[in-house]
Amino acid sequence: MVQTPTQPETETLLLGLPKNLKLYVTQEQFATLAASNRELQLERSAGGELIVNPPTGWETGKRNSRINGQLDRWNEENENLGEVFDSSTGFILPNGATRSPDASWVSQKRWNALTPEQKETFAHICPDFVIELRSASDTLKSLQEKMQEYLDNGAVLGWLIDPKNRKVEVYRLGSEVEVLSNPIELSGEEVLPGFRLNLRRVWG
Repeated sequence: MVQTPTQPETETLLLGLPKNLKLYVTQEQFATLAASNRELQLERSAGGELIVNPPTGWETGKRNSRINGQLDRWNEENENLGEVFDSSTGFILPNGATRSPDASWVSQKRWNALTPEQKETFAHICPDFVIELRSASDTLKSLQEKMQEYLDNGAVLGWLIDPKNRKVEVYRLGSEVEVLSNPIELSGEEVLPGFRLNLRRVWG
């Protein structure tokens, strides 16, 4: 019997998982695991595979904070055109995956259209805009697959930011991926009108 996410009964165990071993969980089991392991960033693939992401290092954490700060400031200055979320937020995508972008934004119209039930625990929606920030433990391929998954499930614009190589991959719905080398600024285009991400704050 699966416990509810709000009051899970837990027992601490040390479990080593070989890289070739995959664990599969239902949405209900995933919600329980996430509630019991708030120090970890957990995700679930469309096929039900549990994905465990360890806490980020201080450099990635600092960059994440600066990215989210700029996005949140823009949102407040533009009369809250939508809702901004950080990397601790999980979304259940239309394909059944539960993903946690490093930064994301949902238009107010789409967010308000959700029922209270659809907003419980993990919102049943794919953000309009997503950012994935590559850390030392991330493979480029895995992040590229996530970016494509966001587009396939309703995202309109996304940025894959790679600080180590100072590159950004721009994902747009219906367009080829654009790769930028050492950009100093990114535009939110028509999705986030007037938003400019200062990458000097991210690279440094």
